[in-house]
Amino acid sequence: MLGRHSLSRHSPRDFDAVALGRLETQAWASYYRREWVTALRSFVGMVGAGFGLGPRLTLVAAWYVLQANRAWAPVPENDPDAARTAMLGFYRLVLAHSDLTFDPVKASELEVEWWRLHRYRQRDLPVTAESDAATTAVEDAAHGDGSRAELENALVDLYSHVYSAPRESMQEAARWRAEAMDLSDAWVAAGCDLTDPWLAAERRALVASYSALLDAVKRLEEVAT
Repeated sequence: MLGRHSLSRHSPRDFDAVALGRLETQAWASYYRREWVTALRSFVGMVGAGFGLGPRLTLVAAWYVLQANRAWAPVPENDPDAARTAMLGFYRLVLAHSDLTFDPVKASELEVEWWRLHRYRQRDLPVTAESDAATTAVEDAAHGDGSRAELENALVDLYSHVYSAPRESMQEAARWRAEAMDLSDAWVAAGCDLTDPWLAAERRALVASYSALLDAVKRLEEVAT
């Protein structure tokens, strides 16, 4: 069942961080297990809790997110253009039905860019017990991306654009979200077991990320008024 706040109307600057962290943990787990019906339910809950679009528009927006994730999921032959196109539909819908002001084309590009950086970090830049900092640094320099810092910067780019916020105000939310990705990657590497403690740790990190994001956007509102 979706949370009781999932389909309510509210400002995208006023959301339930705990519900979003829980729902996104479910969404990521369903993505990696390729359980697309369950993923759609989670996306519906996330869109409802995060953007308050109302029932009909929430379903449409969640469908866009699902299609983007399905386009991105195949390894190695995914379809970044289709993922960006689907996310463009999502961000256009959010823009049209909220008080946010951003460029939906840029938002969709920034969204898929952090997906790209995470996939590189997860699959092409493995961290093993034998890896050392010097080796990792050399690989990062050769590829020009893949570091934790660059992933966090990509998240800051997206958050600051969508919420029209100073970059520095989004750093804490980005840091915790990147931490959640690392925990998710460990969960995937361990076999995607829904009872694995890595999943609970990932949820806590996502709740912390959304809590930091909520604090940041609330402070912006206070400054504006």
